[in-house]
Amino acid sequence: MDRGFTEHPAFGGGCQCGAVRYRVTAGPAKDCVCHCRMCQRATGNAFAPLVEVQADRVSWEGAPAEWASSNVAWRGFCPTCGTPLYFRSDDTIEFMAGSLVQGTPFNPAYNASVESRVGWLDALTHAPSRTTDPAILAEVRTLQAPEG
Repeated sequence: MDRGFTEHPAFGGGCQCGAVRYRVTAGPAKDCVCHCRMCQRATGNAFAPLVEVQADRVSWEGAPAEWASSNVAWRGFCPTCGTPLYFRSDDTIEFMAGSLVQGTPFNPAYNASVESRVGWLDALTHAPSRTTDPAILAEVRTLQAPEG
């Protein structure tokens, strides 16, 4: 397999509520960031960071729901909490990097569909940054399922 694929260790991920989890066996994967308008709308974000793998390497715990976003692709999401999980074509699945278990390597090989890239994205590297106030964090009680 070529086209920017590199060897990746096995990894997993899932949705916020824990109803849908996936595992991917070790093997070739491709990390990229897609800026196309369909990915923007499907994720509700400026871009979709994706990890592409062969579909036959994926096992599921819980069943994702799917919606055909075009004549060549389906978008998978949790039917309970709505977390966007993947973009699927006939033989590959591209998982949303935000759904990966924390600590999973993600090293984008390229940016795709840059003609749709939002104009303000480059300004983020120069915008001031701040951490979350510990007092606010102490008051937050997450309802998300544990990762893993």
